[in-house]
Amino acid sequence: MSADTSAPIERPTAREMPGQTTKHAAWISVVVTGLVIGTVFISLFVGLQRAPVPSHLPLAVTGTTLAAAARDALGDRADVSAVDSEAEGLASVRRGDTVASLSVSDGSLHVAYAGARGLSESSAARALATGLAESSGLEVSEDDVVPLSPFDSKGLVSFYVTFGVALASFILGQGLTGAAGRVRLRHRLLVTAAFAVVIGSVAATVVGTMYDALPAPWPLLAVTLVLLSAACALTTEALGAWLGAAGIGIAVLLLTTTGNALSSATIGQDLLPSWAQFLSPALPAGAAVRAVTDFGYFAPSDALTSLLVLVGWAAVGLALITVKASRTRRRAVAHTPAHVAGS
Repeated sequence: MSADTSAPIERPTAREMPGQTTKHAAWISVVVTGLVIGTVFISLFVGLQRAPVPSHLPLAVTGTTLAAAARDALGDRADVSAVDSEAEGLASVRRGDTVASLSVSDGSLHVAYAGARGLSESSAARALATGLAESSGLEVSEDDVVPLSPFDSKGLVSFYVTFGVALASFILGQGLTGAAGRVRLRHRLLVTAAFAVVIGSVAATVVGTMYDALPAPWPLLAVTLVLLSAACALTTEALGAWLGAAGIGIAVLLLTTTGNALSSATIGQDLLPSWAQFLSPALPAGAAVRAVTDFGYFAPSDALTSLLVLVGWAAVGLALITVKASRTRRRAVAHTPAHVAGS
């Protein structure tokens, strides 16, 4: 009589596995990392928007008399540049050198501002101008001379697109770091490059061509987002290669949490604390936001510095990955028995 082989085979549970113990460091590090990232994310995004105060907000003011009055009334909140004519002030706003231009005409303080600098900065400029007008007994008239795209009424498209590209690229870098033992270095780098081209092109097509939410020319928008993706993915892979799990946590904090909170897309650079004003343009997200804004609304030539920042992040990440891989290969060869290495 044959034995019944249809019954399921009972396998020992984890509780029954002999010698198995819980390594507390494995879950403690994950929990701590998650708590740190969540706390920093909430603290930065909520804290920076809690009560932003302008600091050296660039304003063009027509005439030495009005400029002197503005400096006295506004203090460190504004960086007042005296110009000879209203036309000169308007030109500075359209170039992106200043947020607003102030001039007096027929007993009214005229404020020509750039809405494309973001709601926080343009609103701050208008509030400062209103305070100056009230102290001088003047009426206020306003004109948005560089308005946002009609399909970006809140001025947040640059934040969403850079956050999306950075997040997707971080996930790619994390995954390739975990697969480093199964995927050769040159293949990981090829995948990273191909992914950057695809995600950058798709993102530029969606926000630029399909939704018309960013007025930057498609090639310039795509190049910026491709470089952003490469910078984030390669930096994540480099940190993961050198520091392991801790490096991935640092990449989250640096590229997606801190980077996007300080990008100046939600809170303008001139409303950030001084330490954040310094970091903002040096991080990939901040550089990308400035580049797409300059390409779309202001002087495209000003975006070159931001593109170089992205290239720098990508280049340093690539160099660190290559050096780490070279050291790993040399160490492996050094520990390989001579009869095996020579076979």
